[in-house]
Amino acid sequence: MFAEFLKRLAQPAPAPMTGPDARLALTALLVRVARSDGRYDPDEIARIDRIAATRYGLDSAGVQDLRGRAEQLEAEAPDTVRFTRAIKDAVAYDDRIGVIEALWSVVLADGVRDQHEDALLRMVSNLLGINDRDSALARQRVEKAG
Repeated sequence: MFAEFLKRLAQPAPAPMTGPDARLALTALLVRVARSDGRYDPDEIARIDRIAATRYGLDSAGVQDLRGRAEQLEAEAPDTVRFTRAIKDAVAYDDRIGVIEALWSVVLADGVRDQHEDALLRMVSNLLGINDRDSALARQRVEKAG
């Protein structure tokens, strides 16, 4: 279903993503992080929905549609390294910092900081070109916001 999208995303030099494509790819990354510990917790799903609603101004139906498509894309997407590198090449740095904050928000949504989630987030941060310090600061901002 997402073969053409994934093909464009995985090109050696993908074009910058348009709004709908970026929304889908970034939401799929949130889903991938939420699923990384082997559980896709209702608190994590609710957090993804809140992020999508706030970030993209979507109503409930729009959020559910986006998350549903993102869940499918995540399941079909290549390994995290290629998927994340493609996002890095197509998304501006400041927006990638916002992505890291959203990812930490999902990781912390269920109240458990799992080692698999931590490891994946460290890798994703690095692949997105975000250093450990900036990722830690993003996590602290999310923890403060509660």
